[in-house]
Amino acid sequence: MSVSVDLSIVIVAWNVRDLVLDCLASIDAAKLGVRYEVILVDNGSVDFTVEAVTRQFPETRILALPKNIGFGAGNNRGLEVMRGRVAVLLNSDTIVLPGGLEACVRHLDENPEVGVVGPQLLNPDRSKQNCIHNSPNLVSELVGQSLLRRLFKRRYPSKLVDYAAPVEVEAVLGACLFVRREVVEQVGMIDEGYFFFLEETDWCHRIREAGFRIVHLPDAYVIHLYGESTKKKTPLRTRIEFYRSRYLFFRKNRSRAAYVVLRGIVMAKILAGVVFGGRRADEYRKILRWHLAGEDSTAGLSGT
Repeated sequence: MSVSVDLSIVIVAWNVRDLVLDCLASIDAAKLGVRYEVILVDNGSVDFTVEAVTRQFPETRILALPKNIGFGAGNNRGLEVMRGRVAVLLNSDTIVLPGGLEACVRHLDENPEVGVVGPQLLNPDRSKQNCIHNSPNLVSELVGQSLLRRLFKRRYPSKLVDYAAPVEVEAVLGACLFVRREVVEQVGMIDEGYFFFLEETDWCHRIREAGFRIVHLPDAYVIHLYGESTKKKTPLRTRIEFYRSRYLFFRKNRSRAAYVVLRGIVMAKILAGVVFGGRRADEYRKILRWHLAGEDSTAGLSGT
C-alpha cells in the first residue's frame, strides 16, 4: 500500500443512500486542509447508493460488495486499499464540520505515541454525545456505564465532563475513529467476528496492549445522527448483535468465569423483560429464543 495522501476517509454503507450523500456533501463543504481520499464500502445496498454516489461524487473510490458483511469487515476492506498515512472510519450518518478532521490528523502527527484519536461527536443541535468507551467488564454490565460515569468520572470519562485538553481513554466510538497506518500494519485490522458493536472497543483494546495511546480530542467536532444507520432499520437484529458482541469480547479479553457470569446477568435481564416487559415482551421472547439456539444462530436476524 503506497502512501499518496494524508487521510483516507473510509465510509461503510448499507441501504442509507441519503445519509451517505449528505455525509459526502459535508466533506466537500468542509474544504479539508489535508490531502485526502474517500473510500465508500457499500455492503450490498439495494437502494442505488452506488449509482447515486457515482453520479454525484465521481471522485469517490467505491468498493461495491455483493452482500452485507458487517461494519468491521466492511471497514477492513477499505483499510486494505487505503493510500493515506492516516485512516478515519467515518459513519455514514455523520456530518463533517470544518477543521475537525484536520485537528485529529494534526494530533496524530504531533504525538507519535498516540495510535488512535476520536473527536467530540455532537447531536444535530450541537449538544455533546458520549463518544468515549470503556472496555466492558462485569461491573459495567451489571451496573451500567451511565451510572459509573456519574460516580467515577475519572475512571469512566464521558460527556459529563468538559475537558480542557486531550484526554487518554480506553476506546473511542467507531463512528469517527482515526488510526495511524503503522498501527494497522502492526496490530492488524478489526476482528471480523464482530458484525457491529464493540468492534472498535476490541480494536482499541488490542492497540493499547501494543503500547499505543488512545486519545479523545474535546475541541474537534463531528456531527453524528446517532443510530440512523442501524437501530431504526433493524431494531431486533441490533439488540441481538449487541449481546453477541459482548459475549465475543468477554471470551477474547476476559476470563472464562467472567464470561459465564455475564451470560447469567444477561439471561436474568431477558427473563425479566419477558415477564415484565409489557409491549416489549415479545421482543424479549425472540431474544430469548436466539440465546437458547446458540450465539451462532441466525434466529431473528432478518434484513442482512
